[in-house]
Amino acid sequence: MTTVLTPASPLTAADRCDRCGAQAYLRVVLASGGELLFCAHHGRKFEPELKKIAVEIQDESGRLSSTTAVTATDDER
Repeated sequence: MTTVLTPASPLTAADRCDRCGAQAYLRVVLASGGELLFCAHHGRKFEPELKKIAVEIQDESGRLSSTTAVTATDDER
């Protein structure tokens, strides 16, 4: 049997951690077809166990370290 996985959609602010309710940055797809969502903290905490049961892990925690600098113009200061 061949399983074809379609690319998962990006996680949004509406996606919440199943453990604590914070914004989710990890989606864990299970072999049973279900999925779990985790914040970056709980994703790191449970990573060893999740790797054992996951078919796929979508990790978007890198978005936490990428920031956009916004500076005011001289007129706005």
